[in-house]
Parts: sequence; C-alpha cells; structure tokens
Amino acid sequence: MVKAILFDIDGTLVDSNDAHVEAWRQAFRQHGFDIGPSRIHEQIGKGGDNLVPSLIPDAPSDVQDAVDQAHGEIYKTEFLPQVRPFPGARDLLERASKAGKAVVLASSASRPELDHYVELLQAADIIDGSTSKDDVGHSKPCPDIFESAAKKAGVEPAEAIAVGDTPYDIIAARRSGIDAVALRSGGFAEESLGREQPVAIYDDVAALLAQFDRSPLAI
Repeated sequence: MVKAILFDIDGTLVDSNDAHVEAWRQAFRQHGFDIGPSRIHEQIGKGGDNLVPSLIPDAPSDVQDAVDQAHGEIYKTEFLPQVRPFPGARDLLERASKAGKAVVLASSASRPELDHYVELLQAADIIDGSTSKDDVGHSKPCPDIFESAAKKAGVEPAEAIAVGDTPYDIIAARRSGIDAVALRSGGFAEESLGREQPVAIYDDVAALLAQFDRSPLAI
C-alpha cells in the first residue's frame, strides 16, 4: 500500500527545465565553457554537485563550484520569477492528500528555490514536508533526497512512490528502494525514461490527475 507520494518539482510540478538549461549554459559560458543546450538538458534532473562534473569532469573543483554558484544566481535572478506551475499541479497534490497519502516534495533545488515553489503552488497547507539538496549530502541521482523524503513522511521505502520527470529521478528513487512514476513534461524521451524502469509513464501532472484512481499512486 502506498502511504506517501514523493514529488519532484522542476519539470514535474513546474515548467522550469528549459529555464535551467539556459541558466546553466550562461553559467558555463561565464567560466569559459561553451556547452550546447542539448548536452545540458541530458543532465537536467541532477543537482549541481552531480551535473557540473558530468559536463566538465576535468575542471578543477573550485571552477566546478564557481559554475554551480553562477547557475544558482542566474536562475534565481533571471528565470525563477517567470516559472509557472504546470496545469493541474496543485490539484494533483491536493488529490493525493485527500486520498490519505502523505505528500512530500523531494527536489534537487536549493532550499530558497523550493520555498519559492511551495508558495507558487500554494501548497503549504497540502504538503507534509519537503527535502532540498541543501538538506542532504548529495543530490539526484544519488538516493539521499528520496531517502530523506521518505523519512519525513514517516514511511518505509516500500510504502512510498516517487513522481518525477527525468531519468535521474527514477534512478534516485530506485536506489532508495522506491518505485517511481515518470512524466514526459520535462522533455525527456519515453525511451530514456522507460530505460530506468518506472512503474508507469504519463504525459504530465494533468494526465496523471485524470487517471489518479487507476494509477500506481492510488494503490
């Protein structure tokens, strides 16, 4: 029985992946690295501690840290105010809560970004907790964030299910012993999502909401 639903945010509940791609592109360019959007998008879903080394593995650690910090600053000032929830995002959180499930946000975003999203989604009165990259040692695809989210929900991994939009959400959930539902809303091909063996794939939160009673979330 699913007792808790752990929701990723970027690309899942809010339409922010393209904005993150551009913020990363600018951050890399600031430090002398010309990396195309498609290469960056392939890594979206990871936190900076894992994304940056994947793209510039030979750069010194202080340079990698500087790129990560630049991305955060660029995204916060230029893009975060423009981000909007996907249609049905808050309704899905509310539907999950009314179904008796603990609702926890589990994101590789920073704590300030996560707090902004909670306000944007008007979800403070719905969620039972949240975990950001600032609360754990490593971001996705490491299991830390989903492990922490399950603990905040007060459930065992087998009693939780994750919802995310990237292969790294699915990998992180699986490494935590948690099944995952994948959404196409983050721009990843169904093949790349399916390769990580989610228990189901939907177009977006609106599609998942429409089929909630028949979905793995309702078990």
